[in-house]
Amino acid sequence: MTSVKIPAGSATLNGELIVPPDATGVVLFAHGSGSSRFSPRNMYVANVLQQNGIATLLFDLLTRAEDQDYDARFDIELLTERLLAATRWLQNNPATKSLKYGYFGASTGAAAALQAAAAMGDAIAAVVFRGGRPDLAGKSALSQIIAPTLLIVGSEDYGVIELNEQAYALLKCEKKLTLIAGATHLFEEPGTLEQAAKYAADWFSGYLS
Repeated sequence: MTSVKIPAGSATLNGELIVPPDATGVVLFAHGSGSSRFSPRNMYVANVLQQNGIATLLFDLLTRAEDQDYDARFDIELLTERLLAATRWLQNNPATKSLKYGYFGASTGAAAALQAAAAMGDAIAAVVFRGGRPDLAGKSALSQIIAPTLLIVGSEDYGVIELNEQAYALLKCEKKLTLIAGATHLFEEPGTLEQAAKYAADWFSGYLS
């Protein structure tokens, strides 16, 4: 594991980069509001991806001071800019510049991942989000995404299921919507996060190899 510092405008973002031997792709994680690079759920998913030979970048979308501002946590434009800055950083990093890129978003981070994927076009090979708020990305971004996109939602995550179904209808790329039986928004129920991680790993393995 390599601790990294990512320049993003006037801010510097802390991150953890892990590149397994012979990795062909790298996934950037966009965490949800109130979370950080230490999100236990994202760390678990990242570990599963690493076991499948996929590099991962877990990083803070906001500085510590910014995270104290409740509004900043829901500033999708700002979160998207930070994700794009991290993507550019990876594109210039000798260890990752030749890899294929994917985004994994959770909650509000899913909206940032979708907006960033729309902006990056075919530079992003795949997108996955878990319990995402794709509605916050906006209809324009959803209709522009090229990257194959997997939407993972808990079958008990009422309200969010409907938002994902609406976003799914707007996506014009290759896409799949998967419901995890018995899971609520945070996938805290036994075995549900493991299922979500396996679906994510299979999706990324198919498009980042």
